[in-house]
Amino acid sequence: MIPRHVPLVETTRGGTTECVHYGSVAVVDASGRLVASTGDPDSLNFTRSALKPLQALPFVEDGGLAHYGFGSHEMALMCASHSGEGMHVSIVQRMLSRMGMDESALQCGCHAPSFYAATETTAPLGTAWSALHHNCSGKHAGFLAYCRMHDLPTRNYLDSGHPLQQRIRTTVARFAHGDPIAQGIDGCSAPNFAMPLKRLAQLYARIAAEDSPEMQTITYAMGHHPDLVSGTRRADLAIMQSGRGDWISKVGADGMQAIGVRSQGLGIAIRIADGNTRAVHAATVEVLEQLDLLDDSSGTPLAAYDCPPIRNYRGIETGGVVPVLKLIGH
Repeated sequence: MIPRHVPLVETTRGGTTECVHYGSVAVVDASGRLVASTGDPDSLNFTRSALKPLQALPFVEDGGLAHYGFGSHEMALMCASHSGEGMHVSIVQRMLSRMGMDESALQCGCHAPSFYAATETTAPLGTAWSALHHNCSGKHAGFLAYCRMHDLPTRNYLDSGHPLQQRIRTTVARFAHGDPIAQGIDGCSAPNFAMPLKRLAQLYARIAAEDSPEMQTITYAMGHHPDLVSGTRRADLAIMQSGRGDWISKVGADGMQAIGVRSQGLGIAIRIADGNTRAVHAATVEVLEQLDLLDDSSGTPLAAYDCPPIRNYRGIETGGVVPVLKLIGH
């Protein structure tokens, strides 16, 4: 079924609308009740990196942190889409060393650190990057740690039939109140799942509200180390800093954003259909404001994402990013 997305964000040039970014928003409580939405909250969307807290949960449930002597820093990296900064790389190296492995065991692939795109800087010429710099290297180190702890093969740890990936699927079904609708392969080669947008929102409401020691270990690490979960000038860092410990935030590739709000028992899932990054950031700030979770972005780290200007390569302001979404209460 074709999603019934609606305009969420427009970009302007000289006061005229130039681009329109369609998408949907779902706001759900832990019981699954749809609190507010716009567009198509039933639309099927891949969770992408928003799945990471649940991909890390089996390792925590089985005592993996104590087994390896990992703390909240390593825990945060397992849930991270990090920027490949020195602080991120060194923690992943430490994780691999504790389990007697090195970066050659990581099967996430390699890309230039996200730090450069986030900070609008240029990577040094001739620099060689490794799998350690991949934004998902912490998650993969956690996968390998789980396998070594349980004497499972590591050469095929990403196969959908591997015991680890089967355990993750069961964990997702438990939190999402039902099996995922579809399965695919994520950018880091790990299995990933698609579900209705409102189910992803419910999943984050449950993550935020969950009182089990295992899930609280994960949310504590994410909330106390948002710089490790994301990185310098990244949206998840700004969201969790602005939430002052109340919000758990996780971006996903191709226009996905999920947030859990502890104090309200709410989960928020936002999808920009064309995957535009600046559009999902602007939509996120607008949703938080319309839900009265954010009174005014000014003075918070989210100010940079609230209707930001668009500038050309000479620094001249040519237009802006303007949210046009209107949440409908249910």
